Amino acid sequence: MTQAVLTKSSRSHPKMTFEEFLDYGEEGQRFEWVEGEVFEMPSPSMMHQLLEVFLCAILSVYVEEKELGIVLPEFTMRLPLRPSGRDPDIIFVSESQSHRLRKNYLDGAADLVIELISPGTERQDRGNKFMEYQQAGVQEYWLIDGMRRVAEFYQLDAEGYYQQILPDEKGVYHCTAITDLWLKVEWLWKPYPSAISVYKEWGLI
Repeated sequence: MTQAVLTKSSRSHPKMTFEEFLDYGEEGQRFEWVEGEVFEMPSPSMMHQLLEVFLCAILSVYVEEKELGIVLPEFTMRLPLRPSGRDPDIIFVSESQSHRLRKNYLDGAADLVIELISPGTERQDRGNKFMEYQQAGVQEYWLIDGMRRVAEFYQLDAEGYYQQILPDEKGVYHCTAITDLWLKVEWLWKPYPSAISVYKEWGLI
């Protein structure tokens, strides 16, 4: 896996502690913090936003109905190794790990991280973030490229390394981080199915 090189935006950001970073910026802006440096994230496309809304809608209802934990969009995840404060598109935190949730960040690795790839984030998603999430123990990592219609699903093996898990012959991916969750990969591409139709297939209604 090729390591990506972090680059700052044209705007200059001072070095700061993680605690200072949590109060930095204005509403609607997205930043990440790596070893004291602050990096501004590119503005997402409409396709990115629509896919994020769809995934949050279906996953949130699933985990709430089954009382498995919580799904959060764009919530800071503090990782200790570099150290870094990452802002994944979507995370799932299981009920057993909910004690690590703070007011405005998760202290440690989420059970599941989903990154929606865009041209401005792909190098990071496949490079530094891939390695950080693996080393921190994020159990499952999804990389979804809506524009190219490519979805990659990684799960940690017994040695702590990500292994890509392919959907079955029917195009269904079986998640391990969220108990008994399965997902038709075709749901990830526009036009998205209605959330109600997904709930029915899952037997929630």
